[in-house]
Amino acid sequence: MKKELPYFNIGDSFGGNQDWFHNFLMHMGGCAAATACDSCIYFALHRDFRVLYPFDVKQITKEDYEAFAMKMKPYLRPRAGGIKKTSIYIDGFGEYLKSLGEQDLISMEGFSGDRSFEESASFIVDRIDQGYPIPYLMLKHTDCKFKDYSWHWFLLVGYEQTESDVLVTLATYGKATVFSLRELWHTGYEEKGGMIRYQLNETV
Repeated sequence: MKKELPYFNIGDSFGGNQDWFHNFLMHMGGCAAATACDSCIYFALHRDFRVLYPFDVKQITKEDYEAFAMKMKPYLRPRAGGIKKTSIYIDGFGEYLKSLGEQDLISMEGFSGDRSFEESASFIVDRIDQGYPIPYLMLKHTDCKFKDYSWHWFLLVGYEQTESDVLVTLATYGKATVFSLRELWHTGYEEKGGMIRYQLNETV
C-alpha cells in the first residue's frame, strides 16, 4: 500500500527550505520553525485553513516564506541544545496559534521515539491516511547516511508499505527523500526524538 499527501512547491523546491533564511540562527537551527511553517501552508492549501498563513497561499514565494519563518521564529526560536523535545514544539506552535486567536484549531500530541517500530509504522500509516503530515524529530543516529537529518525536524508526507518495512517520504531542505522507517527509527542511541500527532478541529 502506498500513499503520498498532496504537498506544495515553491518554485522548484518541494516545500520550504531553511537554507533560504538570511538570519544566521534560523539558517543553522530554524528547522522546527520551518516544519511549523510548512505545516501551516499545507493546512491552508489542502484543508482551507487560510488563517494559518499570512501571505498568498496560491502564489508562495521564497521571500514570503522567509518572512513567514521570521514570524514563526519567536515561538520556535533556535536555542542552545535545539528544540530537542516534542513538547517544546507543541508549546511553541501552540503559542503561534494562540497569537492568531486559533488556539483550538489544531490539537497536538507527542509520540515518543521510545515506542516500537511496529507502533511507529501504524501511527504513520494512520495519520497520513487521514491526510495529516507528521512532524518528525530525529536526534542522533549511528548510521552516517542520516547525518544531514540528525538533530533535525522535518515532515513525513508519504509512505509505502513493503513486506517487512515502511518506506517514508521526508520533506525537508526543499526536497523529498525516501528512507526505510525501520532504519530511521532505530537510531542506536538511548536519547530519542519522536513525532507529533496533529488533529484539526474542523468545527472551530
